[in-house]
Amino acid sequence: MSGFIKSIYALVIALLVITIVPLTGCDTTKKVNAKYEKAIVTARSEVWQDINSGKACSATIAIMDNGKVVYAEGFGMADREHSIPVDTDTIFNIGSISKIYCSTAIMLLVDDGKVNLDDYVTDYLPEFEMADPRYRDITVRMLLNHTSGLPGTTSANNFGFEFNPDVYSDTLENLSHSHLKYQPGEMAIYCNDGFTLAEIIVNRISGKKYIDFLAERIFQPLLLKNTGVSVGMVKGKPVAAYYQPGTGKKEPLQAVSILAAGGLGSTAEDLCRFVDSFSGSGEQILSAKLLEEMKKAQPSPFDNKLRNSAVSFGLGWDVTDLPEYQAQGIKIIGKSGGTPNYTSMVFSAPDHSVTVAVIEAGVHSSAAKIALNMLHNVLLQKGLIQDSENNIPIPLKSQNIPAEYADYYGYYIGNGGDLFKLDFNSQNNTIDLLAVHENTEQHVSSFFYNNSYLYTASGQRYYLTDVDGMKFLISPLLGMDNIGYQKLEMVSEQKYLDIDIDGRKWLRRNSKPYECILLSTTHLLTSNNVEALPGYVDLLGVKQVKSYDFAGMPGVVRDQSELTLIEKYRGQTWAMVSDMLYSPDITAIPLRKGENKVVITENSYSEWLNVDDNLVVTFQKPETGRIIIFTGNGESIYDTAVDTGGIYIERGSFIELMGQPEDVFKINTSMPD
Repeated sequence: MSGFIKSIYALVIALLVITIVPLTGCDTTKKVNAKYEKAIVTARSEVWQDINSGKACSATIAIMDNGKVVYAEGFGMADREHSIPVDTDTIFNIGSISKIYCSTAIMLLVDDGKVNLDDYVTDYLPEFEMADPRYRDITVRMLLNHTSGLPGTTSANNFGFEFNPDVYSDTLENLSHSHLKYQPGEMAIYCNDGFTLAEIIVNRISGKKYIDFLAERIFQPLLLKNTGVSVGMVKGKPVAAYYQPGTGKKEPLQAVSILAAGGLGSTAEDLCRFVDSFSGSGEQILSAKLLEEMKKAQPSPFDNKLRNSAVSFGLGWDVTDLPEYQAQGIKIIGKSGGTPNYTSMVFSAPDHSVTVAVIEAGVHSSAAKIALNMLHNVLLQKGLIQDSENNIPIPLKSQNIPAEYADYYGYYIGNGGDLFKLDFNSQNNTIDLLAVHENTEQHVSSFFYNNSYLYTASGQRYYLTDVDGMKFLISPLLGMDNIGYQKLEMVSEQKYLDIDIDGRKWLRRNSKPYECILLSTTHLLTSNNVEALPGYVDLLGVKQVKSYDFAGMPGVVRDQSELTLIEKYRGQTWAMVSDMLYSPDITAIPLRKGENKVVITENSYSEWLNVDDNLVVTFQKPETGRIIIFTGNGESIYDTAVDTGGIYIERGSFIELMGQPEDVFKINTSMPD
């Protein structure tokens, strides 16, 4: 999930044990294991590096070759409190790998003659509407290959500790007031909401609940006994919990409501079995023609205007070829996944029936790197590729940066609307990338120039380009071109919002008590004018002011949002940012000394209290209610999802109360000793 503000976690090492479970149907003799020894040893080492550094708290990995799981292993504790280790049947959330299952479900309906990939989405979902009339041009195929132009992700309350029953209506409502980033079919920019629409199509056309359709048509035929809903909804099976690396606190098991976009749970073995169905040896549930269509690259017209091969989206796949292996005649398909708390990766060489999978409970884990190293070593040991380890890289020399690069210096938007600055450093002869937050700059990276490319000190290769009048900093992804940053141009005719939002604090009002902890970073925000870019504002990402009450997406990069000012309650101006509703901080109720009683009203909006003194606070809350305490700058310091008891809070803090209509919260305060 890109674009959200991420916490900085302290590194921690925990007492963890490794469990190796004998595999049914696997030859675990020394002779067979020797074929995969380098892949296994490398994977084990890298998984433990992630666990010991705090990047992950547990993991599961597997290798499948020629239709058989030849290796699978669990690492760490699934449940620390009860000393339950991860084994090969422990279920993890797989995040966006869920998209392949959705694409397969759509293709099953295509095989059934009930869906046509190139029909318009509105042919199947007439209630789907947007504020941008171009939405009528979106086809089913565009939902699956990321060329729809949809803004990004309807995320409010869809990542949490319970399933959001309103996920379909919330998504359609959010899209109804949203615009497109580009003409459908023009570009391929990763997008989650397209898969939620595809999920609704499966539900509508099949006449069955989406998860039931998957179970009947995919899970059962492929014997995927441990694949289904995300861990927060799993009953009666072992699941991997997530523990915060800095504190060791166990977070409630995560339920992801956008099933098609990222809401499934599985094991590394089951992932291998599913992806093996796209190979020659696997049990296949799709016709050969549609299998090939899914694995085929789906380039957009924009991709052909880049310098090198662009990220090769298929139907649901992130990768349909990797240049390094393509040069040796090996086709690779792959898909990554990431939700708050879990990271996953699956790669396959389908023509050679080799598949590897890695899933980790961790926010910043190295699942993709580990999986690629596993695949590489298996292909190497099978003699399918040549070893390139003996090719010693020669360091490149820094050259003078061309004068014409001055046109590219300035401000850029990144994924999620984050603001950056690209600047020439004459002292070092480098181009510096700076993150800009609340008009304060922080160094991110430096590039030196060599023969039309920009390089980091570690050798990562970037370049600057102008495509159709848009300027981009192209970043590398698995050896392919990826749109990382887009330059923001100065606005010739500046427009202004009806109210001055510079330095104003905003309180999230439509968060449910079960929303995940990571999304609490969206609950208390400060908006700003972008000083260097008149006509742009920053509230949960940079936006360009289009009218007195609206600021729209300024670029085409991933996960953009729009800002709409709305009138609420006696002339108060509230803000809608995509699907998140905010009120100004003046709507917070002052916290009184002694006992405070707050009741959630019938609209279920969160209630907020502001704190004007240093106090010790204790609470009484409903069983399903939740309380989060924030410092004045928006940092969460207490959350009843993981914390208990009272707490000392300082002047300027805010208290958020979330619950159901008529829920009663009691907050008692006292002066510190």
